Amino acid sequence: TLEELELEQPFSERVLQPIIRKLASYGERFTRRGGSTRGPQRRNERIERTRRRLTLAGNPNRWTASDWLGVKLFAGLLGGGLGAVLIMLLTDPAFLLLGVVVGAVIGFIAPEFWLSRKIAARQKEIVRTLPDVLDLLVISVEAGLGYDAALARVVAKSDNALTQELNRVMAEMRVGRPRREALRDMVARTEVPDLANFVSALIQAEQLGVSVSQVLHVQAEHLRVVRRQRAEEQAQQAPLKMLFPMLIFIFPALCIIILG
Repeated sequence: TLEELELEQPFSERVLQPIIRKLASYGERFTRRGGSTRGPQRRNERIERTRRRLTLAGNPNRWTASDWLGVKLFAGLLGGGLGAVLIMLLTDPAFLLLGVVVGAVIGFIAPEFWLSRKIAARQKEIVRTLPDVLDLLVISVEAGLGYDAALARVVAKSDNALTQELNRVMAEMRVGRPRREALRDMVARTEVPDLANFVSALIQAEQLGVSVSQVLHVQAEHLRVVRRQRAEEQAQQAPLKMLFPMLIFIFPALCIIILG
């Protein structure tokens, strides 16, 4: 029945998404009414910035800019309710309004921090997997496959943020978009310097008629060196990062045990 089909859907799609969309519509109406003469321009800039951040994060849950506003409002309501409960349980109920306001503000801002962490994690994953993907691409090209066929083989062999972007590039190329524009849009969707350098070298080699396999081999070797250098840098930073936990947690405990 229709009811059984609806109950088979996840809780987030049955309950949370309608609430988020309703809150998003209310929020958009409020921002339109309270805008000044420059309100539409600022609103469009804010929507474009939110859309760009969601794209950098990999479009989590396929949220649009309007849905993201609803998510922030929903988190603000949850934060306000949680703040009211904590004030009633821990302190004087006279501070109930303050707890609601502080909790709502924290809840409204918290999704932005989550999105920033997701963007950083996705860019880090792309940087980490780029040398391996290039190695597999070089092996496929040197084995006799064309560039597009090698790209399809790489996408089929692994599933990560980089291969998802490459799969999107291949889909755009299949519908007739030039390879150069698809690769540049991939750089704009990720904003990873290593990937931008690789794409620029690949586009330049295509324009100049240089062998693609040679460019891929040079770029793969360069990225392996860069990855090794980054690992050495992190290893050198480890003692300094371990110093503060030792001073705060380990040394006081040792002093207490020795004095005891």
